[in-house]
Amino acid sequence: STILFTTAYKKNRFYLFTRSNPSDVKTQHENDRDIYNERPSREEIATATEEATYSSLLTTTTACIHTTSGDITLRLFPEYCPKTCENFIQHSKHGYYNGLIFHRVIKQFMLQTGDPLGNGTGGESIWGKDFEDEFNPNLKHDRPFTVSMANAGPNTNGSQFFITVIPCPWLDNKHTIFARVTKGMEVVQKLSQVKTDRFDKPLTEIKIISISIK
Repeated sequence: STILFTTAYKKNRFYLFTRSNPSDVKTQHENDRDIYNERPSREEIATATEEATYSSLLTTTTACIHTTSGDITLRLFPEYCPKTCENFIQHSKHGYYNGLIFHRVIKQFMLQTGDPLGNGTGGESIWGKDFEDEFNPNLKHDRPFTVSMANAGPNTNGSQFFITVIPCPWLDNKHTIFARVTKGMEVVQKLSQVKTDRFDKPLTEIKIISISIK
């Protein structure tokens, strides 16, 4: 019967096509296939996994911060800042934020958390290094209850983030916005009114119990 021999584009594979059907083969030995030729490479598996993870992230838009003072529900924006949301989501799923305190609270401004050291100098991203800012014209610090990344300058995002209680337009294009509070505004307001020391650290610890991703 006619045989067609082809190679795969940019792959170390080749294929043989005939007019014979598998059922036409007489013996089991003749019917054996080299299934190893169909197994994906490690690179293909890694790429497929990354694509699946990225697609899943784009559909993850809700998170709930469970604190010792109540729950705060967030609407995430993976469509505008996928890398920042991936960092927050993965940290949350792996319990990175569990037990961390709100180490900085400034009345009529914001409350900050996400530092394992609890003093504003610690924390890292899921990649183990700083990552770049993701500014988007659709997201502005034009209203209270905006959730943004804390940083030490351009492209120095790690794990710390803050929640505003007033509009803060001067923060636009300086801090990446990745979420807004949709429920629990009263919890945020209550936290923003706690007594602090001269370093803006609450006198009574307020902790993140856990963060649920939905």
